[in-house]
Amino acid sequence: MNSKTFRRAAVAVTAAVLLPLGLTACSAEASGDGAAAPAAPSQSTTAAKADGPFGPGCASVPKEGAGSFDGMAKDPVATAASNNPELSTLVTAVKQAGLVDTLNTAENITVFAPTNAAFAKIPKADLDKVLADKAMLTDILTYHVVGKKLTPQQLENGSFETLQKGTLTTKGSGESFTVNDSAKVVCGNVPTANATVYIIDTVLMPK
Repeated sequence: MNSKTFRRAAVAVTAAVLLPLGLTACSAEASGDGAAAPAAPSQSTTAAKADGPFGPGCASVPKEGAGSFDGMAKDPVATAASNNPELSTLVTAVKQAGLVDTLNTAENITVFAPTNAAFAKIPKADLDKVLADKAMLTDILTYHVVGKKLTPQQLENGSFETLQKGTLTTKGSGESFTVNDSAKVVCGNVPTANATVYIIDTVLMPK
């Protein structure tokens, strides 16, 4: 074998040895850095979505200021609701019933908060009658409050005693939940300083 032939053989052997090693390294890099990188954001995004507010009604919550999610998280629940323009009728009712301090000083509660549109479903004459009757109004409003913080997972098939001493039921999954088979959660899992709020599209009536 002459020197030229020997060099060609040596190059071929070297290539045969190194090429698989190079492919293995590329494959490991792709399955390590390349595959793991997209998976991590996906998991964190899912976790953030599960832990934070959800639902179509959340789009109407202000992006910044006291009425935003960040702003509401700093205030007790009645104060936080007063800064949310979608809950102004509820806030008026809470003030009328003298429940502001009760809600603001309670610890670790859940409030199912009807929107202005929810109250608008009630005929005006009936709503005015309720607002004028403090005992009835208190009965209705405290029926919307559960004495512990509820996670979305607990709402999947739940039954909870309210501050009014009645019972409300919840069902659903993902981002779709109903309360008492009538009210839909339009923006759920909203944190305030002392409560978790689920904004609903229908006023609940004590059973």
